[in-house]
Amino acid sequence: MRLSFGLACVATLLGLASETNADVYRDPDTGFSFSQYNAPITTGTSYITFRVAIPSPATSGQPYDVVLQVVAPISAGWVGVAWGGSMTNNPLLIGWANGASSMTSIRRATSHTAPTAYTAGSLQLLKKGSKSNGTHWQFTAKCTGCTQFTTTGTTTKSLNPAGSNRLAFAYARTKPSQPSSESSPLNVHDLFNYWEHDFSSAGNAAFQDLVDRNL
Repeated sequence: MRLSFGLACVATLLGLASETNADVYRDPDTGFSFSQYNAPITTGTSYITFRVAIPSPATSGQPYDVVLQVVAPISAGWVGVAWGGSMTNNPLLIGWANGASSMTSIRRATSHTAPTAYTAGSLQLLKKGSKSNGTHWQFTAKCTGCTQFTTTGTTTKSLNPAGSNRLAFAYARTKPSQPSSESSPLNVHDLFNYWEHDFSSAGNAAFQDLVDRNL
């Protein structure tokens, strides 16, 4: 799929590369090659960009780490990604602006109530890829436990490293009440939607070296 980013100012203001309408985006700050999706949050005027990077090779049916990069307009109070494509019974990676940098949190919900900490996963914020200015903010984080997880009972879901995976996102205009705390309460989202993300073009042969370089 080939998607237009729609906001040329994002590339200029955040120092991102110019090929923001490409399926594969190479981030000059972190060195990762990402597959990306641009999600409209208003009619043709505002977008959130979701980028995914994974190790290459990654084995189908086995867990592997994943790096998520999100670029959001300053009007977004928080943004979250559901790795199983729904609010419930899968890891939720949530981020928001915290001053000139960002804060991330990994949570899980078993019903349509406020999600709590997800103890089966862990996050590392990659500081070189996390920043904020007057119009947009961005976070980049490595997740362990986001590509293979238990949904309900003993059912395990694995994300396909060689194909498309259904993901979901949510965003809220209201910022978390405690932006410096990864466990801050969150307001109810204002919008959610789904998309099919191509993991086959997200591979990075030097994945772990890039993670170490960006910590």
